[in-house]
Amino acid sequence: MVNAVEAALRERIAAEGPIGLDVFMEAANNAYYATGDVIGAAGDFITAPEISQCFGELIGLWAAITWQSLGAPASFNLVELGPGRGTLMADALRAAVLMPGFGAAAGLHLVERSPGLRHRQRRTLTGRDIRWHDSLASVPAGPAIFLANEFLDALPIRQWEFTGRWNERRVAEDGDAFRIVLVPTDRAIPASAAAGAIYEDSPAVDGVVKDIAARLQRDGGAALLIDYGYAAGHGDAVQAVRRHATADALKAPGTRDLTAHVNFAAVAATAGRAGARVFGPLEQGTWLRRLGIEVRAEKLARGKPEATRDTILTGVRRLTDARAMGSLFKVMALAHPSLTALEGFDP
Repeated sequence: MVNAVEAALRERIAAEGPIGLDVFMEAANNAYYATGDVIGAAGDFITAPEISQCFGELIGLWAAITWQSLGAPASFNLVELGPGRGTLMADALRAAVLMPGFGAAAGLHLVERSPGLRHRQRRTLTGRDIRWHDSLASVPAGPAIFLANEFLDALPIRQWEFTGRWNERRVAEDGDAFRIVLVPTDRAIPASAAAGAIYEDSPAVDGVVKDIAARLQRDGGAALLIDYGYAAGHGDAVQAVRRHATADALKAPGTRDLTAHVNFAAVAATAGRAGARVFGPLEQGTWLRRLGIEVRAEKLARGKPEATRDTILTGVRRLTDARAMGSLFKVMALAHPSLTALEGFDP
């Protein structure tokens, strides 16, 4: 059965011809996340905050230390982009409010368009005074600490493929399915031109990073960006997940999680041009160990039943082990140029 988003995409292709991969991804993900609770064991994928509470707690402590580095302003914006079920923010606040003055100074802002996920965030963060935003544009000015875990990967990308010349990879109809077709382009591609080479970029990622960096340069603050991706290079990084398994990215749009590996070299370049100081990227495992996640896990597991202790320690290993999430996931921070050091990014 053809769903509403698939029907709309087919109608657009019939009217305009093959559409950009970014157009397809944006329509598919807008529909997908609007359905609500897609995260967790009962959903399609699981994120780091759902694997271990230690993850969010360390991010909260990082935010509190960063707030001190900013001079402990009497008021600032604590902003999370793509807050999922609200788990990261709940764990972060539980740890960060141990820093005297942090809780009273922090104005909480969640950038989330999905009504279903907003509802879940309200339940998770009951009793918190929170403002929701459809985009960064409505987040008020002022010193800020931005948190974005697995947010950039869900933003749409564009792709080009070299076949003796550069062609844009677009999405066309193929009977009852969709397929990638190559459309010649005169666009200058800053990549090597080996046969079959694929180059990706993301105006959506660039736009968000540029906005954050410009705000930091203007108002002061820092941003923590955590996502799976690569430090440099290019290639076909689009993937789809449904029921915790790899799925066809072009099938049944709106029913599966569509993402792309983040190009952290491009993120760093965009942020630098906008006036921010860039830290990293570091592998997630390295950064979490520097912040003491293993010590925190041992303390949390102490005295617990064996099964609970194993769950706690296994979760932390999943986040830090290079064979799991420790290497694939990267951590980058952006900051006002006056901040010369940030916790976890020391040489």
